[in-house]
Parts: sequence; structure tokens; C-alpha cells
Amino acid sequence: MGKWHDVTAEGDIEPGGFALLETDDLTAAVFNVDGTLYAIEDVCTHDGAELAGGPVVGDQVVCPRHGARFCLRTGRALTPPAYAAVQTFPVRIHAGRIEVELPD
Repeated sequence: MGKWHDVTAEGDIEPGGFALLETDDLTAAVFNVDGTLYAIEDVCTHDGAELAGGPVVGDQVVCPRHGARFCLRTGRALTPPAYAAVQTFPVRIHAGRIEVELPD
């Protein structure tokens, strides 16, 4: 089990939007896809670019640098030039706050 980290207030991430959680070890991006929240590590496995801010198409985020697509539900790389998955993290609403569980 990991540790839960506060991201923002419930309702602060509009559908189609995202928020970032930065720690000393990594940056996670939390996306709102039609009211469902997904959290992934904010780094393209192809070249290390940030994924947050790239277009969200359905449950996929498109890397703004080279167009690789990643599934927000599973982290799976769906198109070249990325072949490795990104890490996904559990998301919850607790006491009116969006929280992400990151590994210790």
C-alpha cells in the first residue's frame, strides 16, 4: 500500500481537464473523463515528455510531442512511438478532496 496525497477539491477538475500532483519522486496527472477520474504518471515512456496538456480523446491522452497515445484507465501505450505503459494510480474522493495513492 502507498500513501494518499491531496490533489485538489472535488469538482475542481472539469470534464476534459486535469490537475497535477508533484512529489519529490514523480509527477502524477489526474484527468477527468466524463466525471471519472484517472491518475497516471505524467511522463511519456517514449521520450520523457509531459502528457498533461496533450489532447484527451475518450479515455486516451495523446502525447503533445510525438503523438503516442496512452489509455488513462490502464496506462497501456496504444500507439508508437511509445511501447511501454505509464504507471497508473488509484484515485478517490475523501472529505471533499481528490486524492491519489502513490507508492511509498
